[in-house]
Amino acid sequence: MFNKSFASAAVLALLLPATQAMAASHEEKKESRVDATNTLPDAKPGECFAKVIVPAQYDTKSEEVMVKPETEKVEIKPAIFDTAEKSIVAKEGFTKIKVIPAKFREEFEEVEISKASSSWVTGLKKGIPASPALLAGAKTNGIDITSASVGACYQEYYVPAKYEKTEKDILVKEESEEIKVAPAQFEEAEESVVVTQASKKKVYKAAEYEVVEEKIEIEPAKAVWKKGDGPITKIDNSTGEIMCLIQVPAKYKVIKKTVLKTPSSIDLVEVPEATKAVKISKLVSDATVDKVKIPAEYKKVTLTNRVSDAAFTWRASGTEGEGTYTGNQICLKEIPAKFAKIKKLVIDTAATVEEEKVEPVAKLIKVSNVATPAEEIRTKVPAEFATIEKRSKVSSERLEWRRVLCKTNMGGDINKKIQQALKDAGVYEGTVDGNFGKGSMKAVERFQKENGMATGGLTIDVLEKLGVM
Repeated sequence: MFNKSFASAAVLALLLPATQAMAASHEEKKESRVDATNTLPDAKPGECFAKVIVPAQYDTKSEEVMVKPETEKVEIKPAIFDTAEKSIVAKEGFTKIKVIPAKFREEFEEVEISKASSSWVTGLKKGIPASPALLAGAKTNGIDITSASVGACYQEYYVPAKYEKTEKDILVKEESEEIKVAPAQFEEAEESVVVTQASKKKVYKAAEYEVVEEKIEIEPAKAVWKKGDGPITKIDNSTGEIMCLIQVPAKYKVIKKTVLKTPSSIDLVEVPEATKAVKISKLVSDATVDKVKIPAEYKKVTLTNRVSDAAFTWRASGTEGEGTYTGNQICLKEIPAKFAKIKKLVIDTAATVEEEKVEPVAKLIKVSNVATPAEEIRTKVPAEFATIEKRSKVSSERLEWRRVLCKTNMGGDINKKIQQALKDAGVYEGTVDGNFGKGSMKAVERFQKENGMATGGLTIDVLEKLGVM
């Protein structure tokens, strides 16, 4: 028992460092990656850069831990027994009981299975059950359905609305005024009028122009970053993006422009006064207004006014009253009780028992008696220790720009040299044909991971490490 407990403790002690390492690895994955690619690197024209993942750096230290605590080994020295014969009761005496079953006889009894009751229906003969809406309508209109006697019937009647007629004068045209106007009176005359005053006229002489050509710089020479591509593009969603610094020459444009040859000028010329004889109308008498009253007009109309609203009423069948029978009727019908004849068995002779005594049975057996009791022998087992290696993070994983090989700076059969170098390094198993497919890309990433290098593109660091550059 003690050895199993200590063994479990030892297993837990051995598993603890591995569990801590797994927890640390989980925390590292949860830690956000540092992004240092917000600013493009300082580069020369013709160079290309790609986003790569620089792996986290770790430091390893040795530490001694206890894998098994000090324990105690327990050995049991068994007891020594003497053998003897003993008489025992193998089976005790008992009473054997025999049951004599009861005897029954048949009897019949009439049982009420449904009590007498009353129910509201739409007719006493073949009526169906009255709906809650009918019962509620009758109760609302004064029928006491809770104290009605069996056989009573009530009917619903419709009483239409009542109206009366009156006469009324309605204004159809309001009082107004008719306005009569006497127009103004004029007499004809002739008058000389200056239509154009004497003035000085300015005569414009247009300027003269000529067309010349001129070459102008519309965009100066510059170096710009452009997205590039190469044998390895994106490895995942955050790496593999390639940027190249390209020298762009200045741009020029030849334009035609119009220049002044002779400026414009203005000359002053005298213009004499101009008159005209015109006919005019002189006012003799002004216009006048005369207003005449027009009386309002009315019309007699007949109005129909409602004196009472339409209504539904209930009353006992056969009684006189106002309204038209709607066909709705409720009657309180008696429902008689129901009986059934039940067959049952009753005891004619009760059950009895007969008892018989059975004697006990004896038996000789061999028994072992303790001559010397068992003993415990305890021995101390020293603790055990083991040396483990612990990893601690020195720097976190981060994204950086690194110079890469792309189409702008590739030439010759450099792809074949790279594939051959990867094959020599034992990470590439494909054909050395200069075509960078998935196999070549996976080989580059494997080489980077095995050598603790940044992943995400075919960087110049990888080419130098392979001895290609």
